[in-house]
Amino acid sequence: MPGKRYSRQRELIYEAVLGSKEHPTAEMVYQWLKPANPNLSLGTVYRNLNLLAEEGILVRMPFPVERYDGDIHPHSHFRCKGCGRVFDLMLEYAGEMDEAAAQASPGFQIEGHDLIFSGLCPDCQRNEIY
Repeated sequence: MPGKRYSRQRELIYEAVLGSKEHPTAEMVYQWLKPANPNLSLGTVYRNLNLLAEEGILVRMPFPVERYDGDIHPHSHFRCKGCGRVFDLMLEYAGEMDEAAAQASPGFQIEGHDLIFSGLCPDCQRNEIY
């Protein structure tokens, strides 16, 4: 596991996020790991997710409920307004947007952008959830 500090719980938490395409919340990670790790607390999951994000090996995604992404490469996301799930979008990172933002904002140092699309996922469209 990448990172400076090692602990068994941190490794389990990191692997749970890395192995998921769901962009899980801390609560989801806790529910996945708790049955096999009865001493695990929700506070420990939050603490370790935040440490992993601070170390740059997870991405903290500030939705209404924070989610985490094991893919730290720049990429776009789609958030379903019906079910709240988050999906990766296979779009190339648009570096020209950073350049355009820098030109439109003199004095600002643009380091990157996060692009989040919203709408309805296929399941919600099919089930008319929203």
